[in-house]
Amino acid sequence: MERFNYKKSQDVLALSASFTDFAYKKHCHEEYAVGVTLRGIQQYNLDGQYQASHQNGVMLFNREQSHDGSSYDREGIDYVMLYLKPDLVEEIIGKKELRFGSPIVYDPELARKILMLNDAVQLRQDEAECCERVFDLVHLLAQKEITKLWVPQDSLVRKAKEMMLCSTEDVLKLDNLSAEFGMSKFQFIREFKSQAGISPYQFFLNCKVERARQSIEKQKDVYTAVADCGFVDLTHLNRHFKRVFGVTAYEYMLQLN
Repeated sequence: MERFNYKKSQDVLALSASFTDFAYKKHCHEEYAVGVTLRGIQQYNLDGQYQASHQNGVMLFNREQSHDGSSYDREGIDYVMLYLKPDLVEEIIGKKELRFGSPIVYDPELARKILMLNDAVQLRQDEAECCERVFDLVHLLAQKEITKLWVPQDSLVRKAKEMMLCSTEDVLKLDNLSAEFGMSKFQFIREFKSQAGISPYQFFLNCKVERARQSIEKQKDVYTAVADCGFVDLTHLNRHFKRVFGVTAYEYMLQLN
């Protein structure tokens, strides 16, 4: 059985999921992702390191941190995940980013805050209440010993991403990107992969899927997302969307309506 239930408030995307056989392909998110394993063992490779979150494990993903994901065994997993926009986090804690030093912690207070916010979004509670819970969660995350506050810095990945986002409707132009950094194509691929954990092509495709998701949230129309983000057709978008979010783009649109 697969269940991926997405709901969105003004500030947060919340996922409540259960599955046994499904496996996420390697991807990353623009947002911070924080979640709680409710049942089973959730396993994933994070920046190439194997992780296993058991019941009540709080999972912490830095923004744009590459990972996959699956259930450890046939017992399956239940979990919730919240996606926090970087500009929202910066607005709450100042012009800084969060950097989580541990990918999994067993912290009842933090787990409770995540579950309370997930419930508020999933049950479509009052927006003011959701805002307060977001504020409380981000402040708590910033105060934890495992968290460092980081002043945003330019990097090859960030600069390359800005260039990619200007042309998500096109194919990836490696020659242009590598030339911008004074590298050959293969030097650029090597350097990018060492920093991002995934190849430029995977990252570019991930950007297209993320932009499609944002288009769906704004326009409530999957076909606009297909056209705006350079997918061949809806089947093409659905295939890549499901590998990252567990549901097709069309199913995602229906859940948000």
